[in-house]
This record gives sequence, C-alpha cells and structure tokens, in this order.
Amino acid sequence: MSDYPHLLAPLDLGFATLQNRVLMGSMHTGLEDKASDYDKLAAYFAERAHGGVGLIVTGGIAPSIRGWLKPFSGRLSMPWHVARHRKVTQAVHAEGGKVCVQILHAGRYAYHPLSVAPSRIKSPITPFTPSALSARAVESTIGDFVNSAKLAQDAGYDGVEVMGSEGYLINQFLVERTNRRDDDWGGTPEKRRRFAVEIVRRTRAAVGANFIIIYRVSMLDLVEQGQSWEQVVALAKEIEAAGATLINTGVGWHEARVPTIVTSVPRGAFTWVTRKLRGEVKVPLITTNRINMPDVAEAILARGDADMVSMARPLLADAHWVAKARAGKAASINTCIACNQACLDHVFENKRASCLVNPRACHETELTIAPAAQKKRIAVVGAGPAGLACATTLGERGHAVVLFDAAADIGGQFNMAKRIPGKEEFFETLRYFRTRLGETGVELRLATRVDATALQREGFDEIVFATGVHPRKPAIPGVDHRKVVSYYDVLASNRPVGARVALIGAGGIGFDMAEFLTQAHPSPSTDIARWSEEWGVDTGYAAPGGLAKPRPEPAERQVWLLQRTPGKPGEKLNKTTGWVHRAALKAKNVTMLAGVSYERIDDAGLHIRIGERSEVLPADSVVLCAGQESNRSDYDAALALGLKAHVIGGADVAAELDAKRAIAQGTRLAASL
Repeated sequence: MSDYPHLLAPLDLGFATLQNRVLMGSMHTGLEDKASDYDKLAAYFAERAHGGVGLIVTGGIAPSIRGWLKPFSGRLSMPWHVARHRKVTQAVHAEGGKVCVQILHAGRYAYHPLSVAPSRIKSPITPFTPSALSARAVESTIGDFVNSAKLAQDAGYDGVEVMGSEGYLINQFLVERTNRRDDDWGGTPEKRRRFAVEIVRRTRAAVGANFIIIYRVSMLDLVEQGQSWEQVVALAKEIEAAGATLINTGVGWHEARVPTIVTSVPRGAFTWVTRKLRGEVKVPLITTNRINMPDVAEAILARGDADMVSMARPLLADAHWVAKARAGKAASINTCIACNQACLDHVFENKRASCLVNPRACHETELTIAPAAQKKRIAVVGAGPAGLACATTLGERGHAVVLFDAAADIGGQFNMAKRIPGKEEFFETLRYFRTRLGETGVELRLATRVDATALQREGFDEIVFATGVHPRKPAIPGVDHRKVVSYYDVLASNRPVGARVALIGAGGIGFDMAEFLTQAHPSPSTDIARWSEEWGVDTGYAAPGGLAKPRPEPAERQVWLLQRTPGKPGEKLNKTTGWVHRAALKAKNVTMLAGVSYERIDDAGLHIRIGERSEVLPADSVVLCAGQESNRSDYDAALALGLKAHVIGGADVAAELDAKRAIAQGTRLAASL
C-alpha cells in the first residue's frame, strides 16, 4: 500500500487518464524563448516525465507578438512555430508523460512598448503604458488564443492551460481595477467575464472534445478592487460550462503586496480558497502554492481541498519527486526551499532558470553526472552546502569519498540559516544531504579537524577544500566592547542580545538577523492563521480580492539596521524576495539607515554619523553582519605541499553567503573529476 493513496491515485478525465494527482505547474525557464533552446527544454521536461509527473504544463507561451512577456519571448502563433514544440511533446510522450502548453498573454505586464490591456492603465511593475484594446482588437485577441490552441494540438500537446490569473491580460479584464470599459467587454461583472469565457468556449469548439483545457482562475486576487468571491464562483461556473476540463488555482497578482510563494509563506497556505470552490463546479480542481513534500500534498487531497496539486519549483528541485514518493523514499527528495534565487530571480534577470538545491535543473544536457572513468580516493574538507554537494556527487559517480568536518554535524552555514524565522525549509535540505551521504557511500568523519599534512599522510588522490568563511571584523573603535557580538555568535553559539540591538551591515545576513531578533519563535511561517493575519489575507473572503487589514505581531526588540553605502537598505536583495523582507521589517518597526559612518562603540551605545549629523544609538548589543573572510589557509598549505587540491564555496569567494553558487560550484567540480 502506498503512503500517499490520494496523491498517487489516477484521475479519469473521461477521454484521458492522468497517472496521479501531481501537476507540474507552469514556470518560465528562459528556454522557451529561442528555437535553438528547445532541445534543452525537451530534455528538461522529459526528465520530469520520466520522474512520474501526472501532467506537465509548460512555461507561458504568448499567442501573439502583443502578448509577449518581453521582446522575442516564447510564442506559438505561426505554423512554423510548431516544429520546435514537437520536440517537447515527443520527448515527454516518449517517457510516458502528458504535457499541456500554457497560453499566456501578458497584457499590461509586458516589458515592451506594444503592450495592450482592457484599458489604458499602467502597471506599477512595468515601465510601459499599454494601449487600450478596441472592440475589434478584443475579438482578434480571442482569435489569437484559439489559433494558439489549434497549433498546440498540431504540435502534439495533450492540451492547453489558459492563463487567467496572476494579473495577466485575462485577469485584467475581470476587475474594475484594470477594466474601465463601458462596452460589451466591461461595465458589469458579467461583461468583464465575457472575454475569459469566450476564449474557453471558442477554444473548445476549435479543438474538439478530446483535448485538455485547463483554465487558471484567479481565486484570490490579493489586490484592491479585486474580484469578490461571488464573482469568482460565477466565473468558474461559466468557464466550466464553456468547456474547461480542469480548473487550476491562481493566487495573487504580481503587483500584490502579499507574498504568495516565498519561503516564509506557510506550506499549503492557500489551499483553503480551492476548497471553498469545491461543490460549486463539477470539474476537477487543482490547488497550488507552497506544496513541496508528499505528506503535505497527501493531506491536502485527503481532506478534500482539491482533486490535484500543482507544483512547479519542487519539480525543478527534484525531477524524480513523484517516483521517490511512490517508492516510499520521501527522505530522498531534494526539497524546494522556496528561495527563488535561481529560478524566478534568474528569469527576471533575463537569465536561464535553475535551482539553488539542484543546479542541473534546466541544464540537463550540459551538467551530466556520469560514472567516473577512473575511480579515485578523494577528500572533501567541510560539510557545508558546497562540500555536501561535491561529496555526494563524487560518491554518485563512484569515487571513494571521505568528508571531514570539525563540527559535530553537517550543514555549515545552513545550520544558522535554518534558525531564521521563515527559513525553516533549510532543515529539509540538510535532511536530504544526510540521506544522500548514505545513498552515495560517502564516509563521514565529523568532529575531526584535519590539516594539509594529515591529508597528505592519508594519500588522497585529490582534495577539495570547502572550509567556508568566518565573520569579518570591521575596524571600528570599541569593536571589542563586551556588547559587541557577531552574527555567528548569536546564531551558532546562542550568545544573548539585549532589548535594543544595532546591526552593522544591511546585506542578506543583516536582514536575516533583523528577522531573527524581531520575529516570534516559532514564526508565523509555520502557522497559516497567524501568517494570514500578519499579512492581511482574509480567509473568510468578506472583501473583494480577499484582503484584510494586516495585523503584524509586535516586535520582540527594538532594532536598527545600518549600512555604510547610500541608497535604500536591502536594495541589492533578490528581486522576488527582497520586497518581502523589507516589508516584514517595516511592519516590525525596524529602523533602517543608509550612508552610515561608524565612529565608536562604548557603554553609551553605537556612535554613528550620517552626513553632518552625529547620534548615539542606545544599543544594548551591537551585532556585526559586515561580511565574511575566506577560510583558505589549509588550501594554500596543500598547494605548498604539492597536493592536487581544489577550493569551492565561501573558501573560494567570501562574498555574501551564497548557497546557490556554493552548491553549483561543488556539483560542477565533482562532475568534472
């Protein structure tokens, strides 16, 4: 018997059967945009199909040039586009999978001057003001969706997903916020729904009965002037009547000021809204957002919140997620930690997506993990993220690997990161690596400090130093005062801090420390009700958009977050998560100051200067978050002894703590040895 009977049960759609209840949700990777990248895209999807996903949905593909997300992005509107898409469908079908293409019209979210929308209202997140569609252009745009669906059918797709949520064009038609029309396509809720319903109705007429049509309903807009619950229900019923096979859940517009997918959002935080629609329609419902482990998905389905679960990033993190669940090996799943650093942040930077915990994602044809031609005995020194990735990849390839660490447990800097409120998912990464060490036969020697001479005596063929970093101690008068501690002292050694704390350094570590010192423990990220109240999500859905007044919990301390450079603190944080950290700390009344000069630390506190103004922050504690320095002396000593040595992670480059670079560097080095 399976541990996950609901999750792994087939789903009969009438004309087709899905092998389980897992949908690989749509996520742009950057490979959709060039015909020359479709072999890579096909390999990426094929690996997920091989891993057992019930149904795959591609990243958003535009039905026209005006619908582009950005110039020359993915499009399926001409017959000659079909050939590249056949590579995807053939690769997925060869692995026994099913795949739908998502048809997405960006509307006013487009990053190009040809953008269009129901009304001429600029988006707050894009630089271009859209042109308002004429009535004739509305009809033409509906035709673009239908044409794209027909071409998808020609390309061998099993169906399409019509993207009606997240604030893209169809969603823009549905609400007064972005639709000020007074013709047949606006003015009343019924007329505003017509655009969406006609797309589905005409698509069904064009593709016939035996073709999957998923419609992604924005069930919770999370913006002012969003849809009411009654309007969501009415839309779902009309979409069902128009011919949809499945209804997927969309949560939040991209301009919403409520986080929906970052790691501080509780697991399954929005499945309640899908459950609320159960019984209103008969077609199967798909729920989504922050579902990353089989037990979470099984519980959601078992209590009847939905008929399927959608996961995108978890299948970037582990292509074999479903197969491992089916085999009863959930501990072997490389869990998505919802950091967004290598997936969404890459896409917004016009780079190819990947995954912090799985650098092979979207690089399957380039980063191959093949058996080693010559088996070696290799030492890896340091069991942080870089060392763990390197050691387990080397072990997978058949090398004899010994992993050393002076600490009593694996994890390195992750053991501090997992203590930050909202970053509890880092526990999962360490569980994965702990399991992986056993699976790959790595010999683990903890609480063992080694130097280059000791490693030389053991006669290793090669040595990899992943010895990490130590906190940088800035040259500030009084930096050795009793009230001064480093972030390492607080997180790794549990050094106490006072009620008033000044943080020197406003990079990622400074922001993490500010959250650690102001958030309650355990944090709201482990409690949906507390988190929803803190961010202003109305789970009773009394107001349009599902918004309520945010009620943040009071801060545990008074905190000043300081940076030397001018400009907004946190400006260099990751695009998709930085605003969340800034908003969270603002809600905790953290004082953020930039352009600060540090004059001295004494019994009175931290003396600072900003421009011509001097002041004393009456801090009980001063926490140093001012960067790191590499621990590379053992690597240098190994080179001096003539040993064949490599250095990775923070020991190589002591920038902001960067697990993405560390894991990728460790994996790539191991793949090459």
